[in-house]
Amino acid sequence: MITRRLILAGAAALAFTASASADDWKAKYPELTFAVVPAENASGVTERWAPFVSYLSKELGVKVTLRIANDYAAVIEGQRAGNIHIASYGSASFARARLTGVKTDAFANDINADGSTGYYSVFFVKASSAYKKVDDLKGKNLGLVDPNSTSGNNVPRFELDKMGIPDADGYFSKVVFTGSHENAMLALAQGTVDVAANQWTSDDDSTLAQMLTKGMLKNADGSAMKKDDFRIIHKSAPIINGPYAYNAELPEDAKAAIAKAFFEAPAKDKAAFDRLQDGQKKGFHPATTKDWDGTIELIKFVDSLRKKKAS
Repeated sequence: MITRRLILAGAAALAFTASASADDWKAKYPELTFAVVPAENASGVTERWAPFVSYLSKELGVKVTLRIANDYAAVIEGQRAGNIHIASYGSASFARARLTGVKTDAFANDINADGSTGYYSVFFVKASSAYKKVDDLKGKNLGLVDPNSTSGNNVPRFELDKMGIPDADGYFSKVVFTGSHENAMLALAQGTVDVAANQWTSDDDSTLAQMLTKGMLKNADGSAMKKDDFRIIHKSAPIINGPYAYNAELPEDAKAAIAKAFFEAPAKDKAAFDRLQDGQKKGFHPATTKDWDGTIELIKFVDSLRKKKAS
């Protein structure tokens, strides 16, 4: 009897020790910062992400604070400084972070509604325009997103180079960084640019689709624009969906808990997940940092284009 009690007491002590050990990271990190780059206006980002961030706080047992970064560079530098613990990256910005020595590890990316884990960079024009191909746009205005955007800058420049246009700034009359995917489409709708680079997964899964659903794009007379008011004149090869990444220096227990919370989100808090993804995604796919090695080569290529232009 005494022996049995000792065994049970020992087992309980071990279980308590293991549990306490698993929670040790929470004492060091009582608050985690999760940064996202707005593809839409800031209020829209907050409304979309807030329920999911609340879910993470509940699952992890520490406060998770949402940080809406001004641009991709802010996320990169925030992780470099250790001020951002979890980040939503685009493929190119994650590659840039790694190239510049940021200690960040990918653990997941989005699964599309059809089960795929990729998307495309496309060139949009207004359907009412005469432009049917990029060759028709020499001397016109091009709207890009951000220097570190995958679909909004790096892949478009790569695609243009393949078309024999290594110098976008020389080919177009003006190349404008609009600051977000939504702003690029707004610039196109309002006629500020003649062609806009953007992300596109399918007709129902893109920045354009989200904006049309929210009634953000208007004709000159104030009427709502429709999908048919826009035309894709070029689509890139598939791009891997950007990663969710945590600071590489976080304790392993913390990393495991973060990944687990992400993967269980669609089942544990369907409402928060659905609000985040607007029905465009079906879950999170396990990923590793090496999955974006190919994107690093793309970034190196785009950097070489810039150096050639500068020389």
